[in-house]
Formats: sequence, structure tokens, C-alpha cells
Amino acid sequence: MNTLDLLRADRVLTVVRAPEIADARDLCAALVAGGIHVVELTYTTPDLPRHLERAASTAAETGAVVGAGTVQTGAQAKQAIDAGAQFLVTPGQGPDAAAIAEAARSAGIPVILGAFTPSEVMTALALGSDAVKIFPAHQLGPKYFKDLNGPFPGVPLVPSGGINAGNARDYLTAGALAVSAGTDVVSPADVAASNWDTITTKAQTFCAALSGP
Repeated sequence: MNTLDLLRADRVLTVVRAPEIADARDLCAALVAGGIHVVELTYTTPDLPRHLERAASTAAETGAVVGAGTVQTGAQAKQAIDAGAQFLVTPGQGPDAAAIAEAARSAGIPVILGAFTPSEVMTALALGSDAVKIFPAHQLGPKYFKDLNGPFPGVPLVPSGGINAGNARDYLTAGALAVSAGTDVVSPADVAASNWDTITTKAQTFCAALSGP
């Protein structure tokens, strides 16, 4: 199952923003145990390639699909791919957006370019984005996704920023492909302190909220 198919099945991926990661393998295992299989490690974490390599080399063991987020340059895209990233995510579209998309295409992995406005969604699609990350989603809320579905029917949209167990289902109902779970599931403190059981429990709670009562 490829990354987008897995997102369609799970309806969620986790974005990890932490000043340090005690063990990327154990982090991925904790998330998968809680029902989240797609894990985005970001360039805001120091020494990201090392964590990507650790997560990617143990993916067969943990069952996680691990990608790189906050990718802003073509060099970062190639570095992440060399470290084993299975998908790339950007926060927006900077000068290297085309280079990032091309690096992903050459490696045969999905790229999810960031956007906020309809014009940016159009640009992301023109660059070959496999799905489009809408960030920061909480600024306009779930209704915005209903609006975007008008001119962009069938385009896989992934809201990120301000998504939690209390509002995630609303974004899915409004037409999002999947949602990004951030600190509501993986707080920086829990990641740094190796609170894996806590992260598993939070992931389970988040996933349960997606299907409702």
C-alpha cells in the first residue's frame, strides 16, 4: 500500500516537531501501536537525516511509513531521500518548490506541497504535488475545505496546523483526505522524554475521534 492509499485508509498522519528525538524507531513503534502509520519527521528537529535513517531502517519492524517534513530546498529533499524518506512535505512553496517536487518524482515517492490560497493549490498541482497540505488550516477551519472542494473536486487535501481530537473529524467530513496530528499526539516533551506509552494512548484517542462515537 503506497503512502496516499495508507492515508486514505487511516485518515491521519503525525507531524513530529521536537527539539530532540530520543529514538525514532521507538517513536514510530509507539505511533503505529496507537493506529497511526504515516509519520512525518521534520527539518525543525536537529540532525534530521540521522533520525530518518533510524526510522527508515526499522520500518519493516515497526510498520511505519516515514517521510520528511518542512522541506524547503532541493538539497534538503535529496538529503532526506538519501536518508530513506518515503515522502516529502513542504510548509509552502518557496523558490525551490519545483526542485523539491522533481526530487520526489525522480525518487518515485509522493510529495505533498504546502498551500493556503486557491492560487497556491493550483500551483502545487501544476508542480505535480500528489496531495496538497493546507496550512495553517485552523485559520479558516473546516468550512474552508468545503469551499475548496468546489473548484478542486477530488484533489487530496490535508489540513495541518491546529488539528486536534476535537476538530479532526470535522475536517474529514468537509472533504479532507486525511488530517495532520501534531502536538495533540506527539508533544515535544513526550518525544524527548521517551514517553512512548503516553504517545500510544494519545494516538489511540485521536484515531478513535476520527470515526466518532
